Amino acid sequence: MDKKETSDTMTKLPPLITEYDLYLFGEGNHLRVFEKLGAHIVETDRGRGVHFAVWAPNAEQVSVIGSFNDWNPDKHKMLPLGSSGVWATFVPEAKEGDLYKYFIKSRYDGVIRIKTDPYGFFFEERPKTATVIYDINKYSWSDKEWMEARRKTDQLRRPMAIYEVHLGSWMRNSDGSFLSYRELADKLIPYVRQMGFTHVELLPVMEHPLDESWGYQCTGYFAPTSRYGPPEDFMYFIDCCHQAGIGVILDWVPGHFPRDDHALRLFDGTCLYEYEDPKKSEHKDWGTLIFNYARNEVRNFLLASAFFWLDKYHIDGLRVDAVASMLYLDYSKSPGEWVPNVYGGKENLEAIDFIKRFNEMVHSYFPGVVTIAEESTAWPGVSRPTYLGGLGFTMKWNMGWMHDTLEYFSKDPIYRKYHHSNLTFSLLYAFSENFVLPLSHDEVVHGKRALIEKMPGDLWQKFANLRALYGYMYGHPGKKLLFMGNEFGQWWEWDCNASLQWHLLEEQMHGKLNLYVRDLNLLYQSEPALYEVDFTSEGFEWIDFYDADQSVISFIRKAKHPDNFLLFVCNFTPVPRFNYTVGVPRGGYYREVLNSDSELYGGSNLGNLGGVLAKEKEAHNRPFSLELTLPPLSVIILKPEE
Repeated sequence: MDKKETSDTMTKLPPLITEYDLYLFGEGNHLRVFEKLGAHIVETDRGRGVHFAVWAPNAEQVSVIGSFNDWNPDKHKMLPLGSSGVWATFVPEAKEGDLYKYFIKSRYDGVIRIKTDPYGFFFEERPKTATVIYDINKYSWSDKEWMEARRKTDQLRRPMAIYEVHLGSWMRNSDGSFLSYRELADKLIPYVRQMGFTHVELLPVMEHPLDESWGYQCTGYFAPTSRYGPPEDFMYFIDCCHQAGIGVILDWVPGHFPRDDHALRLFDGTCLYEYEDPKKSEHKDWGTLIFNYARNEVRNFLLASAFFWLDKYHIDGLRVDAVASMLYLDYSKSPGEWVPNVYGGKENLEAIDFIKRFNEMVHSYFPGVVTIAEESTAWPGVSRPTYLGGLGFTMKWNMGWMHDTLEYFSKDPIYRKYHHSNLTFSLLYAFSENFVLPLSHDEVVHGKRALIEKMPGDLWQKFANLRALYGYMYGHPGKKLLFMGNEFGQWWEWDCNASLQWHLLEEQMHGKLNLYVRDLNLLYQSEPALYEVDFTSEGFEWIDFYDADQSVISFIRKAKHPDNFLLFVCNFTPVPRFNYTVGVPRGGYYREVLNSDSELYGGSNLGNLGGVLAKEKEAHNRPFSLELTLPPLSVIILKPEE
């Protein structure tokens, strides 16, 4: 159709979609396209009804079917809006709460497909798949103070202790049913606040059909899952988090989508959202399809999804899953199974461009919001600005640190001296990116065992090792992430179909580990030396990393003001060290602010009687030194008194 025909068509519909909207969408630049496509309750001169619009450029016929028309495709046929590929109609009979889908007949194969709305705000609870008409603008937020403060906050210089949560298995009702968003607000938020975490990171809450995918195979990119309640209740959960001083990070999955016939796959009978070439379109590891990042409307769909969660749900951060799978055309593929880019390389240039645009959009429109990459390769500049050639993320998961550290702590202490470099190597690259240290869900599933089970030794040593691991983690540069259950030593691997083992908190060692993690978080938040200078070498200084034979390391963490520092001394064997000399930069009294071996935390209560006076005796090329007692399998943290 020409421009006149487009205008004639649109005069038959409520003025929700303009020609400029279609132009922006075709360009891939309509960040609020979710306000145009999908189902929207509108007032017209014909009364109140619902405006439906869907992108299906290769359809011969599109109808909206639903509970308001007995699912009859002949009752509400949609009109094409020029050559945009968008179809639309107005249904006076439809109302909030009604169910609907799209009836799409392809012009290529003549096959009829029944699809849910890619821009739907709410869906039926699985296994049903219909979209639900829903007004997401009716919730009244109470987090103005939080949102205004966030705009002015440099998150890189703030403490970030992230509690990673799967809402469906953090806690369940006694009958095994899910807690609702509102019940989670009542139970999860006070716990997170009590434990001293600054943020929760939610495994994907976007609608998904299969529980066992944990949300990573998403079918509703604009809808929180109905498993736990309606969208308004999820907004309430986030609002309550903000009022409690807790930020909310969502896992977001723009790298792939599932093959479910009711969703995006072959949406209009063609590879609309996915690449057409199977060598580019499939993630065989996951049985999923890859978005076609070369298509403007597909990039727009994903960018608008990110914008939507930050705008409509006040989300404080997006953690992007499986970034490496987006960056590389040969990801998990053998020779002959992938297609090189135009330069003959393995980089997915279209996906790289999309990632950069995503990060530029977030940082431009939502100051104070963080983007975090789960990226497992050595791709340079993941957390560097795009204007410096980077991908533009705020932070990146430090997968190398995670792997090396867990490998080290899984060793019997008698062998750790041969693996000392696992502790020290990460400091060679610690400031090449803005890192998050993740002990995430991926490390406690699929036969990897729970963290407490990874630790060697008898019961006492397992807990002591885990406390030492956490102490070392909180001393190491980088923001912190701990998956639910790790904070009290759950024995089982994570099971997405069951609650955490909360009864363990009634057992002494588990309760004391829980207290230890809380105190670590509180210390972390109260000491600028632990978070202000996380991402440059000025915030870290080795004292001694050579003592492999005794498996001891010592280092200093500094705040912006270098006189504000903490001393960490770690003994990773079960042998106590007495009169152990550690060089320090200045004299005075060093107070022991945390000792992982304290009886409070289940330790042997060996320590330094509250602190040590520095001697004017040179050690480790420093003018003063401390004579310390190093408890077994421990981390002690000392602070010089003013």
